[in-house]
Amino acid sequence: MAGPSLRPHVHWAQRHRELFLRVDLSDVRNPDITITDNVLHFRAQGHGAKGDNIYEFEIEFLEAVEPKPVCRMTQRQLNITVQKKESNWWERLTKQEKRPLFLAPDFDRWLDESDAEMELKEQEEEKINKMKIESRVPKDPFKHLKKGYLIMYNLVQFLGFSWIFVNMTVRLFILGKDSFYDTFHTISDMMYFCQTLALMEIMNSLIGLVKSPLIPSVVQIFGRNFILFVILGTLEEMQSKPVVFFIFYFWSIIELFRYPYYMLSCIGIEWKPLTWLRYTAWIPLYPLGGLAEAVCIVQSIPIFSETGKFSLGLPNPLNVTIQFPFVLQIYLIALFLGVFVNFRYLYKQRKQHLGPKKRKMK
Repeated sequence: MAGPSLRPHVHWAQRHRELFLRVDLSDVRNPDITITDNVLHFRAQGHGAKGDNIYEFEIEFLEAVEPKPVCRMTQRQLNITVQKKESNWWERLTKQEKRPLFLAPDFDRWLDESDAEMELKEQEEEKINKMKIESRVPKDPFKHLKKGYLIMYNLVQFLGFSWIFVNMTVRLFILGKDSFYDTFHTISDMMYFCQTLALMEIMNSLIGLVKSPLIPSVVQIFGRNFILFVILGTLEEMQSKPVVFFIFYFWSIIELFRYPYYMLSCIGIEWKPLTWLRYTAWIPLYPLGGLAEAVCIVQSIPIFSETGKFSLGLPNPLNVTIQFPFVLQIYLIALFLGVFVNFRYLYKQRKQHLGPKKRKMK
């Protein structure tokens, strides 16, 4: 074994099928770890017993090992896992009988041979039990049909919202601000179609086709449909307002990332840029969309007050009228609560998909 100038402290343990090495180096940089001719070569920059330096060591293993070590770095140490070519128990780690000074047992992971055999037996029994349980679970005969339906649903919604986004963008470039005033008459048919079809997302969640929680889906879909069908769809005075442009535009941009992400997830594909956009674009777009919806409600209240539409007069002796503008004021509060619910849910999803992960190197 060659003697490098600076060696880190290395702790080791074993199981019947693998070896574990823990290198006491923090803030490891530029690690170079290879196995050639049954010798592990290690070289890396890091902070060890001799300060921040380049550390090196070599270990010639007692018996044959696989030439591909698996390394995991943390801020405080570097862990190396090496697979044995044959499953057996070694009397020592190195080919030379005398243990190198930098090498010591890892008592946090150390097991004697009998304990290791018992652990191996438990792992095999657990694997067998898992296979038995899986064999008892009946296979879903409609699995491919369900997957096909979800792919088609997300594809159709993606195409619909893409049409809305492209149409609005082109009209904005050609007509400028004039495109704000006839957005509803140009886009509403496709938006009606997409938002009506979106009701299927609630059904998908109810019957277990997707794992998405029910409440965020209900809040978003019914909130949008209330704006679209009840306010914009029934008040001609609102249909020419510029706020319609911003509502439709924010809705469509969000869905340009959401539906392709779900479609690719159905076939087990993850495209990292799309994942990042799916769980990042909502941060500005959801508050802006909520604000545009709130402006729409505020602008509609005087119109509903003047026309009395949807206001409900109760029969005598109560002689009370439930004013729809009052309902809208209550809904305005619920709108911001709904935005908060979705914001909280999406923040948790973002942490789950884009949160910090352990650095991995093979």
